[in-house]
Amino acid sequence: MEPISAIIIAFVGIAAGGIGYLGARLHMQCAHQAALAEAQRLLEQARREAEQVAQERERLSRECEALRREASLQAREEAHRILEQAEQEAREKRAEITRLEQRLLQREELLEHRFELLEQREHALMEREALLTKKQSELRELIHQRRFELERISGMTADQARELLLQEIRGEIEHEAAILARQIEEEARRDAERRAREIILDTIQRCAVDYVSQNTITVIHLPSEDLKGRIIGREGRNIRHFEHITGVDVLIDATPEVVVLSSFEPIRREIARITLLNLIHDGRIHPARIEEEYERAKQEVERRIWQTGEEAVLQVGLTGVHPEIVRTLGKLRYRTSYAQNVLDHSIEVAMLAGMLAAELKLDTRIVKRAALFHDIGKALENTTEGPHALVGMEFLRRYGEPEIVCNAVGAHHFDIEPASLEAHVVIIADSISAARPGARRESLQQYLRRMQELERIAMSFEGVEKVYAIQAGREVRVLVKPNEVDDLRAHQLAREIAHKIQSELEYPGQVKVTVIREVRATHVAH
Repeated sequence: MEPISAIIIAFVGIAAGGIGYLGARLHMQCAHQAALAEAQRLLEQARREAEQVAQERERLSRECEALRREASLQAREEAHRILEQAEQEAREKRAEITRLEQRLLQREELLEHRFELLEQREHALMEREALLTKKQSELRELIHQRRFELERISGMTADQARELLLQEIRGEIEHEAAILARQIEEEARRDAERRAREIILDTIQRCAVDYVSQNTITVIHLPSEDLKGRIIGREGRNIRHFEHITGVDVLIDATPEVVVLSSFEPIRREIARITLLNLIHDGRIHPARIEEEYERAKQEVERRIWQTGEEAVLQVGLTGVHPEIVRTLGKLRYRTSYAQNVLDHSIEVAMLAGMLAAELKLDTRIVKRAALFHDIGKALENTTEGPHALVGMEFLRRYGEPEIVCNAVGAHHFDIEPASLEAHVVIIADSISAARPGARRESLQQYLRRMQELERIAMSFEGVEKVYAIQAGREVRVLVKPNEVDDLRAHQLAREIAHKIQSELEYPGQVKVTVIREVRATHVAH
């Protein structure tokens, strides 16, 4: 049974294999037929698309031909239209040219007519010119005869008569001008004096500053006469060391219980004074102690300088002042000018200038700032060359002060030109402060020199006979020769003398010029 089973199994296997092969062949044939059908379908589709493309191309060809024919027709129509338009414009131009030609012909005819008229007028003018030339010759001959007759009658030539007439006219004009100038000057002086008097009096009445006269020495009173020997020291070593370190001269004379410190530098003199007072109070006087007290005195004076500068700034009411300006301003406490303390003078000028600025409706802050700093250069002139006004101006400019303030400081003695009304107010306030009675002291030599200069300037004018400077140089009285200077010339002479004094001299306050013309008639009876 087993072989039969095996044979059956083998036969079944062979049959299964044949069936599989047949199935595979059948599948391959089916796939080939499907591929052929798909290829035929695609070929048919491509053929149909090619026919559509050919139809579309034929349609487009027909459209292009139609468009070509249409464009050609439109072009012919447009060319025809442009040609007609050009012909129309040409006809209009020809008509316009024809009209212009007609107008030109008319104008030519009109010009020919006018030319004929001008020729006629020219002929008439030539005849008139000839007639006028003839009459002019006759008139010139008549004038010559009359001039000869007038010269014969008057006994003067034409040039002499013209000069005499010009002199008379000039004299009349100068006389009228002098009268008018006198009237204008008197009116202006009355108004200006009245207004200035009101402003200045009101300003001065509202300002009061105390002055303390200072000089180049400081007197120190000693508790006892024995201290003089201790100040001098053994063989003078203490006093020599003191003078060397402080830079001042110590004068010990026969005056009991008095020591004098002498120096032209006020700050050094103040440091020396404080140093000596501290040494006297301490009782120990020797070189090492002198150096210690000197350093302490320097610090004390420096503190006072700062404090004084800050107080001055606060008193005037300023803000935003650079610390170096405050310190330099404090140094003015130890400076004097004609025995007038410079810091007190600066504060007074600031007060006066502020009140004047308020009256004149100016910026009081700028004016007071410039007025307070106007003499700050006096604290710097030992180290910088030039006038103290210009030195102070450059110093303030270096520390950022406004240009209007710098100009007012530099111009308060007219070293430069004042550039604002504020600068003129500072100049006026400075003059008022310096000219106040008792504010300053003037040396005898300077006083005499100023008086001589006033008299010299007045005597330099023609017609002046005598000059007297009176009232400490506040007034100049000029006596003129009455036969050389008339009343009108006297007024002009007073104005000229005052102008020359103002331009050549420096003086506090103002100088009044009075011209006196006296006529005396004298006759002797025999």
